[in-house]
Amino acid sequence: MNATVSRATPRKRKHAMPKPDASRIALDLKVGEWVEVRSRGEILATLDGRGRAQNLPFMPEMLNYCGRRFRVFKRADKTCDPAHAPWSIRRMTNSVHLEGVRCNGEGHGGCQAGCLIFWKEAWLKRVENSASPSKGLESASQLSGNDGMSAEASILSASQWTDLDGETVYSCQATELRNFTSRMSSWDLRQYIRDLRSGNLRTGLASDLRAHQALETVLGIIKIIQAGVISLFNRVQGRRHGIPYPFIEGSGAKMPVELLDLQPGELVQIRSKEEIMETLGKDQRDRGLWFDSEMLPYCGGFYRVLRRVRRIIDENSGKMIEMKHPCIVLEGVVCQSHFHRLCPRAIYPYWRENWLKRASDSGESAPSSHRTREDSGTPSAPVTAASK
Repeated sequence: MNATVSRATPRKRKHAMPKPDASRIALDLKVGEWVEVRSRGEILATLDGRGRAQNLPFMPEMLNYCGRRFRVFKRADKTCDPAHAPWSIRRMTNSVHLEGVRCNGEGHGGCQAGCLIFWKEAWLKRVENSASPSKGLESASQLSGNDGMSAEASILSASQWTDLDGETVYSCQATELRNFTSRMSSWDLRQYIRDLRSGNLRTGLASDLRAHQALETVLGIIKIIQAGVISLFNRVQGRRHGIPYPFIEGSGAKMPVELLDLQPGELVQIRSKEEIMETLGKDQRDRGLWFDSEMLPYCGGFYRVLRRVRRIIDENSGKMIEMKHPCIVLEGVVCQSHFHRLCPRAIYPYWRENWLKRASDSGESAPSSHRTREDSGTPSAPVTAASK
């Protein structure tokens, strides 16, 4: 009797789909274009085991934006690196900032820095307008299956951990900036061509008329020339150990601490440059807080308090800093990078309360209210008595 040999039919191996390479996806988005943030599943498929694409972290705070539509605020072809010495501008690729999309710190211990979020173009897709997203997209509260849950867990675990001393260390786009950017020479003129071509230098005031667009281009070129001249001058001043433009130098006198207990919504006037200089030491700081040159254009203007800042993540150590004296962030008051090579990052400057005064104490007739473009990250014009 012959034995019958049965052979099991070999199973076909399931080959894992390769992850989309975020470095190869380039939409060449321009300022003002509408985009839709891809679904969680689509984005998670682009991330590595650490929840990153090209070393750019996809942070927990970004998950709730999936499926929503926004306009492009600025292309992030470059960004500033203020946390490391020497201060520099770093190169980025295939990334943008979206209007009003700032980190709320919920996944990072309640950090109140409010940084603009970097978005890889691989995480976005073009749409025609701001209409509701198409059906079938995942809502912000839905998970994307087991693989999605695993990837989301990796995003959460990568955002913070405990060191040997028992302290919480946070990781975010700000702390990891040097890992997803590259060095760029200050003499690389291509950065300014990208600024002009992308629309980063547009005023937002022109129509579609050809003459208006030509004027916008000319105004953009003027901005580039101004930025280049300032950068060259300050480089020369650095070698001569001179004071860089726009010449900020504190008196070195210790001024009494002035606490106004300002609250969100209050209208304040920023003190004059001369008044603020009296509060600064020779190192351009007041109790450790740096007064940056980008804050000067706002001096004398009226603005509303956005929030009191008590805790922020130190970009060097990743540890939370608890401020002895809270700083103030003002609505629509962001770095415009007049003196820092046109960086589009639009960081909120922090204001000491003794650099401000309540509008009612200013001695001028301040307006009762004003509107800003804070939600878009765009600086608002100062509200003065003349604009009432």
